[in-house]
Amino acid sequence: MRPVLVYTLCRIGLFGVTLLVLLLLGLHNPFVLIIASFVISGVASYVLLSKQRDAVSERISSKIDRPKPQSD
Repeated sequence: MRPVLVYTLCRIGLFGVTLLVLLLLGLHNPFVLIIASFVISGVASYVLLSKQRDAVSERISSKIDRPKPQSD
């Protein structure tokens, strides 16, 4: 569960930082601010959070590949 939590918190933090930077740069329309922050942080997370995304993928695939216990 930890890799998922780390990745999620990093994505939220990246969105918050992007939102704050755009706000400080003078973007004050709330709709445009949120959409621009979402797009920019999405692209940035694709580049910056690849290790965390790989860890989440590994965690999920290991859970799926694990054999389920037989119940009688």
